[in-house]
Amino acid sequence: MLVWLLFIGLILFLLMLDLGVFHRKAHVVTTKEAMKWSAMWISLGISFAAFIYFGYEYRWLGLGVSPDPIDGAMNNGYEAAIKYLTGYIVEESLSVDNIFVISMLFGFFAVPAIYRHRVLFWGIIGAIVLRGVMITAGVKLIAEFHWIIYIFGAFLVITGIKMLFARTEKSDPNKNILVRAAKRILPVTSQFHGEHFFVRAGQPESYESEKPGEKTERDEQVEKAKKGTLMMTPLAIVLIVVETTDVIFAVDSIPAIFSITADPFLVFTSNIWAILGLRSLYFVLAGLIRRFRYLKLSLSIILVFVGVKMLLAEQLKHILGEYFNLYILAIVLSILACGVLASLIVGRHNNNNIKNKE
Repeated sequence: MLVWLLFIGLILFLLMLDLGVFHRKAHVVTTKEAMKWSAMWISLGISFAAFIYFGYEYRWLGLGVSPDPIDGAMNNGYEAAIKYLTGYIVEESLSVDNIFVISMLFGFFAVPAIYRHRVLFWGIIGAIVLRGVMITAGVKLIAEFHWIIYIFGAFLVITGIKMLFARTEKSDPNKNILVRAAKRILPVTSQFHGEHFFVRAGQPESYESEKPGEKTERDEQVEKAKKGTLMMTPLAIVLIVVETTDVIFAVDSIPAIFSITADPFLVFTSNIWAILGLRSLYFVLAGLIRRFRYLKLSLSIILVFVGVKMLLAEQLKHILGEYFNLYILAIVLSILACGVLASLIVGRHNNNNIKNKE
């Protein structure tokens, strides 16, 4: 229990340091700044594997004293570190697709660049809580009903195949059931009000019409509100959609890591470090994501692969032997690298063709 409290305390300290010191004032996050933050979060996530190794090797704070529900083996330092790194890379890889969706949401709601960091920050706080609940439930299910891993495995295979052939279409976030419910509870202002998610009706500059002299539907909704009534800003609506989007992606990513390990500490820590890196990766990749045309194909193959691994774990472990988990890590990295390299090569080839035609 103590190791959990220490880890959560560390994450909260880093988040408070991030928001309270480095991002206390709203500003547009540049690509250069985002790359530095991405490097920091990824370095912390990978470096945490050293703590995992020594913690499980020497049984610090009760780590590694229970068998892993997936394979029934006691995780030593080496096995725990490999499982953690594999889980971290899988989660970080799958989060790339989430970045693409978040980018579309920001564009749909026309969120000013200066406020996007705040939405992502609080979105991560919510994601940590929600994923913690989902991981706890998943670990208990696997511990009580081991056969459920085959359901998870089949689900991942089907999801990977579906992702492979599905076309990405823009949907209307206003049709989100939680957004519609929230609008019934509280009125929504017509424009953004700085970094605020909520404002009071009747306060100076509490709302403005989108076009001078014209009233929008939301303006009329606000006018009906009594003075002092709490209202949501569009930024709150964006946050709700980002949170629900993360839950949808967690339905894929959490079963994916259960194909590797069901040790609750390894699952939770690898998920959280991957989520923490998501925010800065957004600012790095949002403008470049369309250039990596084969990245979605790689993610689909990874989902199918980890699903098959979950379904045939015993047979594969017998074939691959002692370094089973290390091979899994190498295969995941190779699939991801192939997608990135293929995207870069084809992209460069197309650019050369365009230049030759000119």
